[in-house]
Amino acid sequence: MSIAQRTARTNWEGSLAAGGGTVRSGSGALDGLDVTWAARTETPGGKTSPEELAAAAHSSCFAMALALLLGKGNTPPQRLSVEATVTLGDVDGVPTIVSSALRVDGWVTGLDAAGFQKVVDEASALCPVSRLFAGAQVSVEAALQSN
Repeated sequence: MSIAQRTARTNWEGSLAAGGGTVRSGSGALDGLDVTWAARTETPGGKTSPEELAAAAHSSCFAMALALLLGKGNTPPQRLSVEATVTLGDVDGVPTIVSSALRVDGWVTGLDAAGFQKVVDEASALCPVSRLFAGAQVSVEAALQSN
């Protein structure tokens, strides 16, 4: 049974090198985002890329999974900052998303660094986007911050 379904559409015109596209989403939140090959592989120039969108998906998903687990442990976070860096690499001559590196900073009362790391590791296994990236290298660097 499906929990949720969301849609996005990209309308593309022209060749890969000279063309471009515009993203529209079912919610409207992503409407008007421009994408180009140059923005993907060179300077973004105010445009986005599939890797940037994947990074946004991964960081927000991981933050939600971590917040859920911290709350279940009666140590809800005051704040979480999750940054994802998604890398497009060349694998056997084919552009491939090869990794997503997460940097997690948490402000959580009632946990020490080891306890925080344990929950972060559990969130890694829970986050659906981390599981989507199962074929890529997913790394998580976490630090518990003091208030």
